[in-house]
Amino acid sequence: MSKVIFVTGAGRGLGTDIAREALATGHQVVATGRRPEEVEKTLGGPQDNLLATKLDITSPEDAQAAAQAAVDRFGRIDVLINNAGNLFTGYFEEISPAQMRQQFETNLFGPMNVTRAILPLMRRQRAGHIITITSTVGLVGMEFTSAYAVSKFAEEGWMESLHYDVEPYNIHTTVVEPGYFRTELLVDGSTTWPELSIDDYAPRTALRIEGMKSMNGRQPGDPAKLARALLTIADQDKPLQRFVAGADAIEAAQTKAKELLAQAEASRELGGSLAYNDTQA
Repeated sequence: MSKVIFVTGAGRGLGTDIAREALATGHQVVATGRRPEEVEKTLGGPQDNLLATKLDITSPEDAQAAAQAAVDRFGRIDVLINNAGNLFTGYFEEISPAQMRQQFETNLFGPMNVTRAILPLMRRQRAGHIITITSTVGLVGMEFTSAYAVSKFAEEGWMESLHYDVEPYNIHTTVVEPGYFRTELLVDGSTTWPELSIDDYAPRTALRIEGMKSMNGRQPGDPAKLARALLTIADQDKPLQRFVAGADAIEAAQTKAKELLAQAEASRELGGSLAYNDTQA
C-alpha cells in the first residue's frame, strides 16, 4: 500500500537512498533538506509522487512549514524518518562547549522539532510511524565519540519513552542503530573535528582523525540495502521497536547486553539491599 513518507536529510547519503527507494516502490515522498532544489535534482527532477521542501531541522519554524507543505500536497503523513544528523568527533576535553551544544541541536533537538510538527497530524489520523536513526554509538560508548555518543544515547532514551506516549493513538516508533555504512557521515560537512587542542591528547587525536578519514568509503554496510530494510519495517503491521542494522552493530549490541547483565548481577549484593526498612524502630 502506498504511504506518504517524510524523510529528513534527503539531499545526500542515506536520506537520498531512502527517498529514492521509497519512490521506486510507489510511495509518495516528502524529501527535505536545506536546499530543496538540489534534493529534487538528486532524486531525478520533478515527479508526481515527490515533494522536495526546505527543512533545517534545527528550526522549529522550518519543521512546521515542511509538515504543512506535506499535508497540503499529499493530505497526510504516514511515516516520518528522522535521518538528518552530523558528527562531532573528539575527546571530551577537546570538544568545546559550543560544539557540544551544536551536536545536540542537530542530533537531538532537530529530530524533536520535526516530530513535534508531525505528531499532531498523526494523532488526528490515529495512525503513523516514527523511525529515528541513531547509531551503534547510541548503545555503546566508544573512544573519541563523547559528543556524538551522548547525543545518540539521549535520542535513544527519548524514542524509548516516546513509544509509550504515542502507542494509545496507533502510532508506532522504531529506533534504528546502524553500524558502519558507506554513507557520507565521514565527509567534510558532516564530520566536525575537535575545536580545542590539548597536548596530552594530541598524538591520539591525530591517529584517530587519520583513521576515520581512511575509513571513509570503506565502511562495510550498503546504505541502499539499509534503505530497503527501513521501508520493509515501515510496511510491517507491527513494526520492530528497535532495529539493529548491520552485522557489526548486532555483535556490539549483544556484547553490551551481556555486559549489562553481568554488571547488574555484580551489583546485586550491594545494590539489592538498599530498600528502606519501614519496620525499623
